[in-house]
Amino acid sequence: MFRLFLALNFLFLNLYACEGDFESCKHKTIDSEAILNQTLQIPVQNNQRLIFSTTTPNAKIIKHDPYLSLYLVEDTKKFKYPFRINMNLSMGTLGVDNSRVVEGKIVKKQVGLESFATFSEQLSTPSLLLNSCCALEGIVTPLGIIEKEYIDRFLKTKTVSYTDFGIKVKEVGSLVVVSSANPFAKDNPFKKDDIILELDGKKVKNSATFMRDMLFSQIGSTHSVKIKRGSETVVLSVISQNKKGGGFLSDTYLEFLGISFDKNLTITKIEKNAEHYGLKIGDKLLQINTRNVKNEQDISEIVDSSKKSVNLLFEREKFQFFMKLN
Repeated sequence: MFRLFLALNFLFLNLYACEGDFESCKHKTIDSEAILNQTLQIPVQNNQRLIFSTTTPNAKIIKHDPYLSLYLVEDTKKFKYPFRINMNLSMGTLGVDNSRVVEGKIVKKQVGLESFATFSEQLSTPSLLLNSCCALEGIVTPLGIIEKEYIDRFLKTKTVSYTDFGIKVKEVGSLVVVSSANPFAKDNPFKKDDIILELDGKKVKNSATFMRDMLFSQIGSTHSVKIKRGSETVVLSVISQNKKGGGFLSDTYLEFLGISFDKNLTITKIEKNAEHYGLKIGDKLLQINTRNVKNEQDISEIVDSSKKSVNLLFEREKFQFFMKLN
């Protein structure tokens, strides 16, 4: 009982020890040059900086997460009081930039690499999400908030990779439902509209937790996923695979065939296994299976029902042509 009292007292002290002057977080942000020239350059442990940038920074790069556009680089300025990541409970959340502090809360959690988190108040981009102790809760990017669990994992892992079950999900009321399944993923057992009930024996409560558990698992590991398909309850055995896209990378399922796109559906990368198709960087995708496509979601939803073969209409220098991919 005494140990429980001490633990609760310690938690109470952690929660309330830093309440007070939120302006100090703004001053720390300014003094550390964490936001410089409209980029995030946050000093963290071991004389390193966490950089969010969609272009390669001019610094000695230690590692890079292309999905989240994060870099870890050497900190030549060696800021004396680096930011730590708050992995405990927080009594308040602040949006902080060089000119203001906005108090609020995360109202929508980050769902894997499909959608980033959102804040209750309007925030500038880029900015930091901090607690009252000026510890990191997340970072604000043009696509939304990258939450602390993803930042912490990036800083702790030696190499950057994410795990994939070959699905995208959505929440329908209190249910986590498969919105599309990748037909090009090897031995994909999922189908659109499967309701996910359990992952490795644990009840699935929401899409954010499910996707994080999936992404952070080990590539090549085997998982038990209980689903409801129609009126039947089925337990699937799933072997996790390396995730090919998501976040700031193209995520259309066609990456499994070696083709990546930008947000305008223009080809930005062709891997060696896709060179035989004769496509070129700059080709713009217009249709899949005679259906017009305007965004990544359109592609993945159509590809989901394509059974490992798709007919694509591209445009190249005002010339349109069809290409069959499988």
